[in-house]
Amino acid sequence: MARHSKAQRILTHSQVWTALDRLAERAGMSPSGLARRSGLDPTTFNKSKRITADGRERWPSTESVSKALAATNSSIDTFVQLIGDGARGLQSVPLLALAQAGSGGHFDESGFPAGRGWDEVALPQASDEHAYALEISGDSMKPAYRDGDIIVVSPGTPIRRGDRVVLKTSDGEVMVKELKRRTTRTLELQSLNPAQADRTLDAEDVAWIARIVWASQ
Repeated sequence: MARHSKAQRILTHSQVWTALDRLAERAGMSPSGLARRSGLDPTTFNKSKRITADGRERWPSTESVSKALAATNSSIDTFVQLIGDGARGLQSVPLLALAQAGSGGHFDESGFPAGRGWDEVALPQASDEHAYALEISGDSMKPAYRDGDIIVVSPGTPIRRGDRVVLKTSDGEVMVKELKRRTTRTLELQSLNPAQADRTLDAEDVAWIARIVWASQ
């Protein structure tokens, strides 16, 4: 008798979500940014929404996928191609809104992601295993960064003069600046927005500093 092999699952849960992640990445957005652009609840495409509380896979609705395609001016053929491409050349990194970064519990003493409140996003691979992403909100950093842009931060990458950096002060302030000059005593920082004043900080007042290695522009 001929054997009947078990039917293969043609489309997987992870493939569909990976395609949505890559659709967002191609448009220079996070999954939450794509959801907002699509007129959906910002958490619609978040990783936390992909599995139910009892461990079942939750699939995106055809309506939400359709709205995401319309928001990015993409065709269903493009989406199918993204399913086939998978996460090639991408790395899943922790994602947090920059506006939340100053609140307690999101970073350890070394400036590495810690605690709860982080989401995840698929972005171009970084060589630093501690790399993470921050989503810009508002227009205070224009023209360098716009509302919804994502920056990848690498705590393990050496920093040189002229690099764009994220730093946290000992009193909890988180800022994005360009490093003009660094000595054992002070850090001179240039604002990305010409309308804002530059800053000079005492080195002892800086909890941590990390280099920006990629932006979704």
